[in-house]
Amino acid sequence: MRVNEQNPSPDAQAKYQVRFDWGRRGAARIGAGVDILVWVDVLPDAAGRTPNLGGGAVDLAGLAPIDAAVLEAGLVDASAAARWILAEQERLGRRAFIAVVGAGDADERFAADDLLGAGAVIDALAGLGVDDTSPEAAVAAAAFGGLRRAVRHLTSASTSGRSAAAAGLSAAELHTAAALDSSDTARVLRAGGTAGKASRG
Repeated sequence: MRVNEQNPSPDAQAKYQVRFDWGRRGAARIGAGVDILVWVDVLPDAAGRTPNLGGGAVDLAGLAPIDAAVLEAGLVDASAAARWILAEQERLGRRAFIAVVGAGDADERFAADDLLGAGAVIDALAGLGVDDTSPEAAVAAAAFGGLRRAVRHLTSASTSGRSAAAAGLSAAELHTAAALDSSDTARVLRAGGTAGKASRG
């Protein structure tokens, strides 16, 4: 069983099963002792449909403990990610500790689209009974819950959406990136625990 630091900083949100923060620094703050890290980046870049990693190439696996699972998620696969996490918790045979990290903009600051994406993942987890959330995670889930019907508009109209459009992303691509639960497959970058374990969709 994972044991958190004896006197962790309040920033670590260590007493909670589901935590939320922003960017690489946020991952470092809330990632200690977690079983699963979920990197939430709703909008791909304008060229290669790759995640916006805060202004440079980031090894997402390097943001989490060595034996932790690492997922990418967004609005399109929030529920699929939550289902995979629940299956991983069942595999572990105990509560899994989860860091949900919003990618944010190029300086890892607030991004409305990633807040909604993170909230969608946290909300889906709560719907599956994984609901011991930090206040920060609860706020993200509540934001998504209150705005669920407007996520496509908010994503395209947000600063991130308008920046992506200016960089060449089409309106159709923006809408596709904000299509809630349009994918049934979780994007697992690294499975936890046993190397080479098959990904769950």
